[in-house]
Amino acid sequence: MPSKVIPKPAEPFWHNPISELFQQMQTDERGLRQQEATSRLKHYGDNRLQNHKPPSTVSLFFGQFKSSIILILLFATGLSFYLHDKLDALIILSIILMSALLGFWQEKGAADAVGKLLAMVQIKVSVLRDGTFQELPAEQIVPGDIVQLRAGDVIPADCRLLSSDNLFVDEAILTGESYPAEKYVTDLPINTGLSQRQNCVWMGSHVQSGSATALAVATGSGSEFGKLSERIKLKAPETEFEHGVRRFGYLLMEVTLILVIMILAVNVYLDKPIMDSFLFALALAVGLTPQLLPAVISINLAHGAKRMAEQKVIVKQLAAIENFGSMNVLCSDKTGTLTEGTVQLKDTLDISGQTSDKVARYAYLNSAYETGFNNPIDQAIRQFKTFAVAENGKLDEIPYDFHRKRLSMLVQDQGETLMICKGALNNILEICDTVENANGELQAIDGVYDAIQQRYREYSSQGFRTLGIAYKPMPGKTKFAKDDETGLRFLGFLTFFDPPKADCGETIALLREQGVTLKIITGDNRLVAETVAAQLGLTTPAILTGIDLAGMSETALIHRVTQVNLFAEIEPNQKERIIVALKKAGFVVGYMGDGINDVSALHAADVGISVDSAADVAKQTAQIVLLEKNLRVLLAGIREGRTTFANTLKYVFMATSANFGNMFSMAGASLFLPFLPLLPKQILLTNLLTDFPEMTIASDNVDPEMLGKPHRWDIGFIRKFMITFGIISSVFDYLTFGVLLWLQVPVEQFRTGWFCESVISAALIVFVVRSQNSLFSNRPGKYLMITTATIVALTSALPYTPLAPFIGFQPLPAAIIGWLSLIVLLYILTAELAKRIFYRHVNL
Repeated sequence: MPSKVIPKPAEPFWHNPISELFQQMQTDERGLRQQEATSRLKHYGDNRLQNHKPPSTVSLFFGQFKSSIILILLFATGLSFYLHDKLDALIILSIILMSALLGFWQEKGAADAVGKLLAMVQIKVSVLRDGTFQELPAEQIVPGDIVQLRAGDVIPADCRLLSSDNLFVDEAILTGESYPAEKYVTDLPINTGLSQRQNCVWMGSHVQSGSATALAVATGSGSEFGKLSERIKLKAPETEFEHGVRRFGYLLMEVTLILVIMILAVNVYLDKPIMDSFLFALALAVGLTPQLLPAVISINLAHGAKRMAEQKVIVKQLAAIENFGSMNVLCSDKTGTLTEGTVQLKDTLDISGQTSDKVARYAYLNSAYETGFNNPIDQAIRQFKTFAVAENGKLDEIPYDFHRKRLSMLVQDQGETLMICKGALNNILEICDTVENANGELQAIDGVYDAIQQRYREYSSQGFRTLGIAYKPMPGKTKFAKDDETGLRFLGFLTFFDPPKADCGETIALLREQGVTLKIITGDNRLVAETVAAQLGLTTPAILTGIDLAGMSETALIHRVTQVNLFAEIEPNQKERIIVALKKAGFVVGYMGDGINDVSALHAADVGISVDSAADVAKQTAQIVLLEKNLRVLLAGIREGRTTFANTLKYVFMATSANFGNMFSMAGASLFLPFLPLLPKQILLTNLLTDFPEMTIASDNVDPEMLGKPHRWDIGFIRKFMITFGIISSVFDYLTFGVLLWLQVPVEQFRTGWFCESVISAALIVFVVRSQNSLFSNRPGKYLMITTATIVALTSALPYTPLAPFIGFQPLPAAIIGWLSLIVLLYILTAELAKRIFYRHVNL
């Protein structure tokens, strides 16, 4: 039965004995029952930070009205109900609500689609429920749960350790300490500081090596990380794309504010009705303001995310799509991305280079009992050759870590107690003082050290990754420590190979054609890296090693990284330096990684890319997750990112051409006409009808030029575009005014003619500004064509419907229709000619 009283997180839980902690949390070593966990989840809420909570349906709907201009317009409409024409006010209110519902429907669909995509790459946690461990989403962890932790896992809650085995945790996100903290089961004084609480692990940190079981004590905003984020209101840094959107919005808002204040003041000065003038100015503001820009961006990004998911690319942060398309440098490890990713053990060799069963057996013993950090190397050793070993032969283990670069195992085998150590050759040799030859004889390592290094170079030059293996007898021992890693006997070599993917060279060439330079960053030695690079078609690339990097200043590195495409023998902490240097050199940098040692580089890159099979912490840090570790998949994703960016720019071009020109012209016309050129409700209807085609931009086709190279947000280009095409739009608007005045049409027909010309020209100009190529060379998307044709037909028919008198329209004579059709045709042809001249002198 669920508990009647939900327990509060125990404090100080690092001090209380485990038995007392179990009582406080109303749980035990068997974990929670599912029914109880469900009850607690309802009480505590999902285990996530508040700023990551997806928007609710209600907040999405009311978010459509957050614009101050829309709020003022709603207020004025209410005032109009009381003081003026209730029918007009009702029509205006209906138009506003229709526009809001349109934006809400599109954004809700986008939010739902993104939610489904994120569910595909959820972080899972091993949780003890109903007495058995099961994999559950991290969001479902509640206080009182018992969780299992392994290397690479993100810690899902603030926890007290129940057991640990050589556990090291990266807590830099909380403490700022770059070195992993060792964690173990102990009791601590009540006044122990957070960074000294060795018996606790914290939400948001991750396991570097080792394993543990732990009791969840605080989740979500109740965790230390949650409290920190509440205090400082953590927010993701603004991307270049978001910065560009904000600057563009400010540009239009400044123009709008000045224009609206001026129009209102002049209309009042000319003794035009104050309420009509006020509503007219506000309606103009709605037409000028890029109010749909947030919705269009959300729709474009969500649509792009769905298309990328079809290409096996999952976007976790929508804003990353633009950076993905703008990326011009991709940094990647070679294993699994450029190679097949199925590491195979080629041979087990003694110091003379002969195949050795003893080397194979000791390597198997070292890998068979490994529990701290599962990796392809150990898997390859276990598959190479199987030996009969005792089930209880393992005595102790010191897991692999990125500082020691070796894995040590204390085992009992065939009556002996042995420490067996496997790892990077130089890290093994530094703890050896003797070597054992094929006959079992020992000799000092100094005499054969150069010969060992020579064999290592030979194997590396053949493309083999080569590890060393060593051992020493430790009779009577049942435990050991890192201090015992000394005085070992070097036994031999393990050579591994991972063949390059068959189509990888071709894919790299395709990336180069798309304007993306591939840079390989690997921990392998330079000889292996050179061999693999040559196999991939990267002929004689310049190489920078970790040792070279360590001696470089930041300024020198920024200059050097532009010339180097192959980085070898790189330490994990050096990857971030390379990424940062590339960014400072002016590149948009993507980094592809899937291991614990890739986290800092993933965070530093403009676009962090991981794979679904990656360590949890890598998958969580990345903004984009590939469901298949393949550069071909990445290439498809880059093209989709560029498509999304190009289609977003199309809306900007539309907003800065016909729409902007029409509103600007109307504002000017109101200064010399004895009547308002359009009523407020007609302006809002114009804005609503022109919104429909723009909502379908996400599905439009894109010029090959926009896909062939990276593009970045350019406010200067947009400003030139706005001035050029806004002026052209205004010229034909004033031509329309002139023709209608020359024909001396009644006021209602003037407004009807101007409305029809304004909406139809704004709808058709989409086909001109959507592409920098000829109007007929790039076919528009199906939905864009359908919605545009629908709006043109609806606008043409509206003056002849029963609704026309309510909106203030009258049917137009054939002569006026002919003149307006001619003006629209001339406008489209002039804009097409201007476009060719514009792009000849201004490059996007």
